[in-house]
Amino acid sequence: MENRETIITLMEKGVKIFNPDSVLIGNEVDTDRISGENVLIYPGTRIFGEKTLIMSGARLGFESPVTIDNVFVGSDVNLKGGFFEKAVFAGKNAFGSGAHVREGTILEEESCAAHTVGLKQTILFPFVTLGSLINFCDCLMAGGTSRKDHSEVGSSFIHFNYTPNQDKATPSIFGNIFQGVMLKSRPVFLGGQGGVAGPCRLAFGSVTAAGTLCRRDELRQNRLIFGGALKQGSILRSEGIYTNPGKIFEKNCLYIAGLIALKSWYKNIRSLFIDDFFSEELLKGMNLTLQQGIDERIKRLEAFCGKLERSRHLLLSKSDGKKAGLITIHNEIINKWDAVKQHFILESEIDRSESVPEGFSAAVDHGIKENGKDYIKVIQSLDPEKARMGSAWLESIEKSIMDRIK
Repeated sequence: MENRETIITLMEKGVKIFNPDSVLIGNEVDTDRISGENVLIYPGTRIFGEKTLIMSGARLGFESPVTIDNVFVGSDVNLKGGFFEKAVFAGKNAFGSGAHVREGTILEEESCAAHTVGLKQTILFPFVTLGSLINFCDCLMAGGTSRKDHSEVGSSFIHFNYTPNQDKATPSIFGNIFQGVMLKSRPVFLGGQGGVAGPCRLAFGSVTAAGTLCRRDELRQNRLIFGGALKQGSILRSEGIYTNPGKIFEKNCLYIAGLIALKSWYKNIRSLFIDDFFSEELLKGMNLTLQQGIDERIKRLEAFCGKLERSRHLLLSKSDGKKAGLITIHNEIINKWDAVKQHFILESEIDRSESVPEGFSAAVDHGIKENGKDYIKVIQSLDPEKARMGSAWLESIEKSIMDRIK
């Protein structure tokens, strides 16, 4: 289908295209996957990808030109300007101009970002808000209970996700998955002009002061973390040597286990909220993107384990027997990686529908009867006891995966 014919087809079904001659739509785009209900397409918009889905109320390119390529755009999503590829916006999301959003990214309901924000392999739970001028790749953020009580990242913040040893085994979790999905946890606040060096874990209620660069985990809740730049100095650097491989390996495994638990949540709980073709396709997009995220983390962890061979060799050549304990950790990780990798692959394919606690699934069903298939309202309506039951189920998935690894 020619571009002009595609645009006419969309306009006939109700899509508002303000300057048709300035809009480009790829021949591979399926017009049946674009809603005709209150969809607004502004001048300079480019739409590509056979998987692209655009639901009712979407607005594309209000502030500046937008390019989307195989993006799942949920209801009432406002992508104001920039580039978006292989990402999912679950609904009522807003993203400012200058965006650079790439594969593996999921913004759940009502999470949003201001202008000039870069995301890749990033998952934001509902209500999470990003300021401007932010690079927030390879991480997951939860926390908060509503739009008025949400986790936030201040402007000019960086998640440092690439190391001097040239690896990306650096995923960070702010909050956690098994409690975060229940929308009842304290928010996390990452102060502006600051950063986190991944991999890192911060508990719910954590606050990093503006200008702070966080390099360590903080698993105690409700802590204020502060600190300025490092004192200037110069020391000899041992290139290619990992001095804390055990911690890096464990944090990566925890991240993957959490994503696998989230996949069970999507499959067994979010699936209850499907009510039409578009919501079904949106959930397919979320599952596809989440699996791609799991695959990406396995790939990055495998590359890290491969680099441990050289690190071990360097340690053996320089240690004079003083690094025996560190060398042993290297050996343990290297020797068990293949089995761990297969374990992750198998775990990500397991159907856990029978493991969902009956009391929890009954509570969700009751919430749907009371509130309709409004995901946010239903989850918010769960009483604390039922929410703890659901969290315990997801946590048990993570724990069983990690127990097998250990």
